[in-house]
Amino acid sequence: MNTLTVGARTLELDKDGYLAHLDDWSADVANALAAAEALELTEAHWEILELLRQFYAEFQLSPATRPLIKYTALKLGPEKGNSLHLNKLFNGTPAKLAAKLAGLPRPTNCL
Repeated sequence: MNTLTVGARTLELDKDGYLAHLDDWSADVANALAAAEALELTEAHWEILELLRQFYAEFQLSPATRPLIKYTALKLGPEKGNSLHLNKLFNGTPAKLAAKLAGLPRPTNCL
């Protein structure tokens, strides 16, 4: 099992680098996971991460790309809920990377 050290805490990660325990997530953890991906989180990233956590709370699953785009468009409008915007924010893998940074499980239908 992989681990991530954030401050004084050592957190378990699964084989793909996702948090093993949803309750371990925090803003500091998200920033550490982003740093490991060579990504600096901006306000635009946080908006999507918070939205993803809402989606997970509502549906108990991490969305694949199409549902993520639809949900984002529904909640934030079409200028943010489109593949171009999300791909730019999350290095071309918005569903996988955003779920990882939001502390959620890997979307089941993402390769």
